[in-house]
Amino acid sequence: MVFATPRQAWGSKVRRAAAAARDKPLLRPWRARNNLFFRGGGGEGRKGATIRISTMELPVTDLRKGSCGGRGSEAPRERRPPVSVAAVLPAGGSGERLGGCTPKQFCALLGRPLVSYTVRAMERISWISDIVVVVSPENVEVMKSIIKKYGHKRTTVAEGGMTRHRSIFNGLKKFAESHLLSSPLQKPEVVVIHDAVRPFVEEDILFKVVMAAKEHGAAGAICPLVSTVIASSADGCLDHSLDRAKYRASEMPQAFLFDIIHQAYHQCSDYDLDYGTECLHLALKYNKTNAKLIEGPADLWKVTYKRDLYAADSLIKDTISQQVCVLTNMKEDAVQVGFLLHETLKSHVKMVKAISTSLCKNESHLQNILLGQCYNFICINDNMSNFQETHHLVEILENTNASVLYSVVLISVYLDFFENVSFISAMQRFAKFAKEVEKKNILLYGLSIHYQKDNLKPQEAMDSAAALIVALIRDRNPAYVGQLLVA
Repeated sequence: MVFATPRQAWGSKVRRAAAAARDKPLLRPWRARNNLFFRGGGGEGRKGATIRISTMELPVTDLRKGSCGGRGSEAPRERRPPVSVAAVLPAGGSGERLGGCTPKQFCALLGRPLVSYTVRAMERISWISDIVVVVSPENVEVMKSIIKKYGHKRTTVAEGGMTRHRSIFNGLKKFAESHLLSSPLQKPEVVVIHDAVRPFVEEDILFKVVMAAKEHGAAGAICPLVSTVIASSADGCLDHSLDRAKYRASEMPQAFLFDIIHQAYHQCSDYDLDYGTECLHLALKYNKTNAKLIEGPADLWKVTYKRDLYAADSLIKDTISQQVCVLTNMKEDAVQVGFLLHETLKSHVKMVKAISTSLCKNESHLQNILLGQCYNFICINDNMSNFQETHHLVEILENTNASVLYSVVLISVYLDFFENVSFISAMQRFAKFAKEVEKKNILLYGLSIHYQKDNLKPQEAMDSAAALIVALIRDRNPAYVGQLLVA
């Protein structure tokens, strides 16, 4: 939208919208099926608008009234399997195909180990009671420190074996022998086995394999083959190929009735333990349990090569860059710029955006936004001499531990920075403060917008500012922390 009307016309419109925003909740979370939705509050332009947000890292929340069909109807209840469920995550690989000295499960994505993302994907599902991560003996303490640092409450570490199957078996023993070890773990009716380097697993596929395992004894996710499988002869020439339409790639997660897979491991040969890789095959071979195969989504891929790390990093950044919260103080210029910037960002950011006209008065609304896993904030100030709103927001982020799992981007926007304050002294104070909060995983950037009340085309400045904001949010580059960009 381009504002080319006289100042009085669009200025009064902004003030009316801002006044309405002060009286309405910003975000009212509610759930429909497997997705978390937000029903917009003031300043969204469409009454009762509903916007879908990806649930990759969103926590399971209490159900609220409402549905995508309209107000007042009852949202479907959260699906829960009628059996107890736990998970075993093998994470003992050396990462030879990845290259480098760090096993892939411990490689950092946005400063956080890959295995932590997979654990979090499991922990956010309320009906998975316990998670056992199996790592090599030399990495037991490393994994324990990850659990402590990132607050993984339902996760236990087990020492792995020399091979994948031996590691999984050790993880199962943690449950089977819990009564002998005075362990808080309880043997589940169904156990999920999932690779620690597949971080993008969703609740829907987990629910499907668990329910299929309850009925059939074993179940696993599969995906169509992308390439044709061929066999070579002894001299290295083509021998024959398989009909791709008849075969599928075995993926994770897989689920089993606990007693079936535990007994299969007890019975299997040393050859299977040392050279086998397919858990479903063990259930079939030793327990005659024919696994149910479930078509899985495309995001079950496994981080195997270095390029996969880059792809995972990009996907995580894109996911957490979808939601932005715009906060302003009560000054008229800041409110007007906040409204214009909020509207402009709608064409740049896919998911929900929120605007608040008073951080202090709307702190409860900000808490709701944090619960919705928002990691991007824009704080608009009329000048750089006043750090109050930015300081307050940082305190709230610290108190809620919002930056434990992901880096939080905080962009402090200033109007007519060069005209209002001393450039050198203000920048020194800003850079010092930014370096302090960076230690808490909060990335603070500065942005100056040249804004004039009498400008009949403020949209040009907003477009430039929005482009810079989107770039900072998606890149999340620590190199720009404490710097001031000019729109």
